[in-house]
Amino acid sequence: MNTRNPQNVVVVGGGTAGWMTASYLKAAFGDRISVTLVESGRIGTIGVGEATFSDIRHFFQFLDLKEEDWMPACNATYKLAVRFEDWREPGHHFYHPFEQMRSVGGFPLTDWWLQNGLTDRFDKDCFVIASLCDAGRSPRHLDGRLFEQDYVEGGEEPVGLTMSEHQGKTQFPYAYHFEAALLAKYLTKYSVDRGVRHIVDEVQDVRLDERGWIDHVVTKEHGELHGDLFVDCTGFRGLLINKALGVPFQSYQDTLPNDSAVALQVPLDMQARGLRPCTTATAQEAGWIWTIPLFGRIGTGYVYAKDYCSPEEAERTLREFVGPGAEDVEANHIRMRIGRSRESWANNCVAIGLSSGFVEPLESTGIFFIHHAIEQLVKFFPAADWHPKLRDMYNSAIANVMDGVREFLVLHYIGAKRDDTQYWKDTKTRAIPDGLAERLERWKVQLPDSENIFPYYHGLPPYSYMCILLGGGAIPLRPSPSLALSDDTAARKEFAAIRDKARHLVERLPAQYEYHARLH
Repeated sequence: MNTRNPQNVVVVGGGTAGWMTASYLKAAFGDRISVTLVESGRIGTIGVGEATFSDIRHFFQFLDLKEEDWMPACNATYKLAVRFEDWREPGHHFYHPFEQMRSVGGFPLTDWWLQNGLTDRFDKDCFVIASLCDAGRSPRHLDGRLFEQDYVEGGEEPVGLTMSEHQGKTQFPYAYHFEAALLAKYLTKYSVDRGVRHIVDEVQDVRLDERGWIDHVVTKEHGELHGDLFVDCTGFRGLLINKALGVPFQSYQDTLPNDSAVALQVPLDMQARGLRPCTTATAQEAGWIWTIPLFGRIGTGYVYAKDYCSPEEAERTLREFVGPGAEDVEANHIRMRIGRSRESWANNCVAIGLSSGFVEPLESTGIFFIHHAIEQLVKFFPAADWHPKLRDMYNSAIANVMDGVREFLVLHYIGAKRDDTQYWKDTKTRAIPDGLAERLERWKVQLPDSENIFPYYHGLPPYSYMCILLGGGAIPLRPSPSLALSDDTAARKEFAAIRDKARHLVERLPAQYEYHARLH
């Protein structure tokens, strides 16, 4: 057993996961630990994870990075919501925004909407952000002020109309889109400037000691790299956690069948096209296509199940969807490992990123998983005795986040009315995670709330579930029966206030492209 606190951390693998980990550990612990990152010069960033949760701003704040510095360097743009197209039927769209659900008389506004909605668009009636997305607006004025006047920049954790608290996590009205490879490059410089040792080399072997713990990794040109704590950021390979330590992988494939993706990075005239301030997920015959607008290009890809669609068919569908701009762009085909390692921390190895686990990128959870895992590692960082309870609490937190997100993503498919192909028909009859069936029965008579969603922190508040249920249209929902006996005057005033505020903001906020052109 080690007799000193672990001070020597070796991160194996670069990319977004590796460099986010290295930079965060340095920001947290400074020179009290040493961090070495070894990455291959040949393995690039997969680049699927270019959209994020709003929590990610806490990561940049922790590193003391300002938007005006890192965003232009990473071709980043704002993301206010996810836009779902054609999930209910062709031509239909709805938003899942970063905006707290308002309530009237103790009931969420969605209940009042079900009782007597103004229009057939719950998202525009209940949220301001839906109108901002439709109009392509930036969440900030040209002078940098946030559109939400109740929020005071630099003050306490924000409390305002668009902020919500969920199990201790504060939500902010936007997240980001960025180029994953450029962010990794930006964080490389940040980390190296703060003392991270950067080695570009191939890891050829992982050597264990007599206890079965990792003693060192063997590199092609730098020989042995010894450490106290090893962080596995080797992607789907799981070189340390799965291959060297033999931790089994638990597949989610029975409930989430999409296991493949083909991605394109398409340079386009974004000034002419306009920068929509949201990620778009467009349903297709055997999956869905993501569109992520960056400053100078779009990132796009078709996520599909290979049992229903061949890689060639998927690539053809994606190119047709994008249009002429995709003609000479090289396609990146990806086999996705959907599920999680049974434990993400085993012995003296912690897996972060794809080696820990992955669900399809439908709600941009990949980078959220990385950020959450790093926060938990700092929270449960081991001492000299490597107390097993710290490891157990870490593993519990990681498993809960992934299992909760899995359940939320399954809801997108069983909640979507679309059933025009075998793929979409099968989404209604496939196995669902334990607990979700019972929750679905409850949601049919009471909309999701903090008492009846997945019970552990997984980054998603109850209103997120409401959006997917109301937008998908497959599951019959009803308002609380007591609303039929209640005076709806206050609710009507709230709907009117949202409509007025949305109109006011659409008139005054700049277009997203205009704001970012100024930032550049």
